[in-house]
Amino acid sequence: METKETKAKYQEWLSPEIIHKASLNWLSELKFIKDEQLFFDDLIKSYTLQLIDSKHYKKSKDIIDKLSELKKDTKTIIGIVENHEHDLKILVDGVDQLKEEEAYRKEHLRLIIDVSSFLEKYRGIKKQVFKLIKGIIKEGKQKRLLP
Repeated sequence: METKETKAKYQEWLSPEIIHKASLNWLSELKFIKDEQLFFDDLIKSYTLQLIDSKHYKKSKDIIDKLSELKKDTKTIIGIVENHEHDLKILVDGVDQLKEEEAYRKEHLRLIIDVSSFLEKYRGIKKQVFKLIKGIIKEGKQKRLLP
């Protein structure tokens, strides 16, 4: 017996207001992340000597490389969301452009997934950064307490 692959046909109706609010929320969160990345840069500069210590070097290099990649991805995704927000006029211009409107809504659904996966990836890296720095700070305190 052969199985047939089926695709879900259900699609929530996304009004222009909902799309607009979602896009603005994404932009707000992404711009905050961009600012937060500047904080991480300063944090890494503050603990550079400890991060390049042979004990932490490999792990810290991996995390710093991921942060650099995320910085580029952040700029890219901000641009994509800004363009998406700008193109919202397709839905509200009063002209019936069914194919363009459907394509726009499909793009929005794709962006929901892309932005969500980016945010999840970013939170994971953020946890790694804090865990690494926390360990370094604890080690520093222990060294100062021991005679």
